[in-house]
Amino acid sequence: MTTALTPPLSSRLPSVGTTIFTVMSALATEHQAVNLGQGFPDFACDPQLVDAVTAAMQAGHNQYPPMAGVPALRQAVSAKIAGLHGKTYNPDTEITITAGATQAILTALLAVVHPGDEVIVLEPCYDSYVPNIELAGGVVVRVPLTPGTFRPDFAKISAAITPKTRAVLINSPHNPSATVWSRADMLALQDVLAPTNVFLISDEVYEHMVFDGQAHESASRFPGLAARAFVVSSFGKTFHVTGWKVGTVAAPAALMAEFRKVHQFNVFTVNTPVQYALAAYLAHPAPYLELPAFYQRKRDLFRAGLEGTRFKLLPSQGSYFQCVDISDVSDLNEADFCQWLTREIGVAAIPLSAFYGNGFDQRVVRFCFAKQDSTLQSALERLKTL
Repeated sequence: MTTALTPPLSSRLPSVGTTIFTVMSALATEHQAVNLGQGFPDFACDPQLVDAVTAAMQAGHNQYPPMAGVPALRQAVSAKIAGLHGKTYNPDTEITITAGATQAILTALLAVVHPGDEVIVLEPCYDSYVPNIELAGGVVVRVPLTPGTFRPDFAKISAAITPKTRAVLINSPHNPSATVWSRADMLALQDVLAPTNVFLISDEVYEHMVFDGQAHESASRFPGLAARAFVVSSFGKTFHVTGWKVGTVAAPAALMAEFRKVHQFNVFTVNTPVQYALAAYLAHPAPYLELPAFYQRKRDLFRAGLEGTRFKLLPSQGSYFQCVDISDVSDLNEADFCQWLTREIGVAAIPLSAFYGNGFDQRVVRFCFAKQDSTLQSALERLKTL
């Protein structure tokens, strides 16, 4: 009798477990807590966008699109970037539609990183970056953003660049800190990278959530950065459809040619009717132009409610996150505090230590305010008991 045997394997990602977002969302469900942990809206998108998807399906757009994306959508993305940032990307050779921003970032890394190449990440950073680099065979080089302010330290970034450095990965507006890079920051990065052959991967998924009259300083605005950059964005974040998983990448033609070599063999194409719907929807810029005011109102509502607590509010310049210092609330570390807050107070948050490779704990946790006002008010009522 033959014994069934599953062969042993050696993990490509031995240090990776279940993400903190999954853990905290499961705990929130278990304890019927208000989930302000995972970053997704709990409200519906524009019904016109859903109608546009239905119309595209009914029109027969249900088979494979071109590998790089539906031409009308690539043209709309190119026009949007040109209008906002003054940089024109050729929609045929310099724009690709991806299965969300996470796939875009992984594909960019696989396109340019060879085994042993170093890639700089700025911590705290989104949890997919490091595993993506490792899957590409790269060596992760962690450079901390300045604790407390989360501003980039260009002396440290410059010092981290070596002959082995292949790419730098940045994110503005920043998850998790809600910090926004200024024009001066981008110019400083341009100066640091100017004498190098280092590529830039610029994660700009929260580009339309910048508050208080600030501008989003896209890498595409700066010639010295745009020439070496993969600029990544996300329709899911912008249009409240995170489950659709559709993103974009803009890059110079030579870089995009290599990007598409990988793209065609790790996903090939992206949801056809959704692409047609997004192309039609982008004809009207109001939804993304009005998004900063939409989320700033939610930010202000949430911050006003937190003023009555012992939390110390950090600035929220962009994204849909609010970080708070818990030092006056609890002696627990960040991770234990978030567990306690979910179980005992009924509100889920995310510890910033989860965004650091060494679990650096600075007594700061992150809330997501991309929620209905009623959801935020329910959370605030519970948080006011602290």
